[in-house]
Amino acid sequence: MPKVGAGDVLIKTARAGVCGSDIHLYKGTHPFRNPPAVLGHEISGEVIETGADVKDIKVGDRVTVEPQIGCGECAFCKSGHINLCKSKIVPGTPAWGGTFAEYFVAPEKTVYKLADHVSFDRGALTEPLAVAVQAVNNAAEAGNDAVAILGSGTIGLLTLAVCVKKGYKKIFCTDTAPFNREMALKLGATAVFDPLNEDVEAKIKEATGGEGVDVCVIAAGAPGIVDQASTITKKLGTVILVAMITRPIEVYTYSFVFNEQKLIGSMTYTTEAFREAMEMINDDINVDAIITHCLPLDESGKGLEILDKKTENAGKILICMD
Repeated sequence: MPKVGAGDVLIKTARAGVCGSDIHLYKGTHPFRNPPAVLGHEISGEVIETGADVKDIKVGDRVTVEPQIGCGECAFCKSGHINLCKSKIVPGTPAWGGTFAEYFVAPEKTVYKLADHVSFDRGALTEPLAVAVQAVNNAAEAGNDAVAILGSGTIGLLTLAVCVKKGYKKIFCTDTAPFNREMALKLGATAVFDPLNEDVEAKIKEATGGEGVDVCVIAAGAPGIVDQASTITKKLGTVILVAMITRPIEVYTYSFVFNEQKLIGSMTYTTEAFREAMEMINDDINVDAIITHCLPLDESGKGLEILDKKTENAGKILICMD
């Protein structure tokens, strides 16, 4: 049982999400999470104990957690970019255990209440939804007429849900898996394309009057995907890179220069983006269908294998403690 500090709350875990970064830790290739470690950083659950200094969170509250603690002193923390803090503390490290556990301790300032009507399943999606909110917000100045999302895995689908919520008029999604394309249509995509068998560039240009999209979000890591994003993005448009592409890939940079496009990396989320994601979760954003698996803790290895090897159709995989 974890120890509860004066400013902490103890959460009985109900759901823990399986994330692609957990695969990196599982394989020993994560940049800063190193085995041995408890995996997991996405959570929903019920508060069962609070420290002496906790004021706003009560025993019995149903909550989720923003899984990052900044140093509070660096320029990034002071400017609101806690996601870029070099000294931040995150779960899955010696300083903070992961959420693949029956109990999880978090400082009160990182804990957010779920609305009474929100299920633990949906509550566990708050953290990955914040990644999508951050990505879309990074492209806010480019306009919201048309957006393309390359890759319709969990983050791509959550980005789609955020774009629907924010009023994008045309939303195009791509994925090589029929299951993911079907899911994108269910969640509100205008059209979906198979990049292996369709001319994505031609179809999106045709659908946008030859101009291209205002924003293109890269949520997959296929070779040539950055070039494809530039090709389907209009002049002065914005390409958001949210996928963690860890191997070198070739990029035709002249396309960005010629079209004066912005290429922006999007790293996890700020606290502001997490709060916005929390509001969307409590406001019934359409994301529940993304959840396809709920496995017991002793089958967490199976969940990692499904996500890693694509052994079956899967959206979001949750570890369910009950």
